[in-house]
Amino acid sequence: MAEKSRFPAYGGQAVIEGVMMRGSHSLAIAMRAPNQEIVIHKEPLGGIYKSRLTKIPFLRGLIMLWDALGLGMRALTLSANTQTGEDEKLEGPLLYITLAGSLLFAIALFFLAPAVLGQLSERYLGFDAWLGNLVEGIVRLALLILYIWAIGRMPEIRRVFAYHGAEHKTINTFEAGIELTPENVAKSSVEHPRCGTAFLLTLVVFSVLLFSLLGPLPTVWRLVSRVVLLPVLAGLAYEYIRWTANHLENPLVKLLVRPNLALQHLTTREPSLDMLEVSIAAFQTMRLEEDKLIK
Repeated sequence: MAEKSRFPAYGGQAVIEGVMMRGSHSLAIAMRAPNQEIVIHKEPLGGIYKSRLTKIPFLRGLIMLWDALGLGMRALTLSANTQTGEDEKLEGPLLYITLAGSLLFAIALFFLAPAVLGQLSERYLGFDAWLGNLVEGIVRLALLILYIWAIGRMPEIRRVFAYHGAEHKTINTFEAGIELTPENVAKSSVEHPRCGTAFLLTLVVFSVLLFSLLGPLPTVWRLVSRVVLLPVLAGLAYEYIRWTANHLENPLVKLLVRPNLALQHLTTREPSLDMLEVSIAAFQTMRLEEDKLIK
């Protein structure tokens, strides 16, 4: 069995009827077209992945997160085009406007709305600042779980979540040193410590701790602090996920990551063998492109 430390931190994302796999130098997207053929898209990663900025703790988390969001939006658009046969491009200003709009919605729903409820609990229920922040954190976590659960009931999203499970299973199988066949990959876990779901839960937990340190604040400053400190939280969460993923042999770390792994069962489903074929195709294409670019 191969040691995990020998391998780069491969990652990926589920898309519509497919999977995107990302390495250190390239990415590949495999999609099941309406005619049941597997369509492959591949491209080298941008120069930001080779920048020294990605070596700076905390800052690298923000850079990688922003770039990953952009890549994810493009991958979703490409996969949607594959299903419809249209050729709508999402790049340049349109990409960043769409990305900014999505982020604003997420910030309003998961950060500003809970902050208002936390402030109201202090004003009308007599809670102190610590309890108010705890209420805010509980509401934020509840909204996150409820949102994921609700969208997961949609048939189209359930299929995306199944491809998410295929992505995790493929990477887990590779990191275990096992041959990538659908039958082998099917035996692997849908959990993975570097998952974006784990990042979201960590972000919420850290928000309770960080915002509690601020003490009581007027409503306006409370809302401003939630937006201004979001990059700090993202940087902290990224470093925490990175650290736990590199120390999974430690019994304490195994205990710490259990909530993150458990939450992933909301964003993954058991994939079918044909979904695993797509995920394996994406991973193997990405690995082949990585080898070409490294040489």
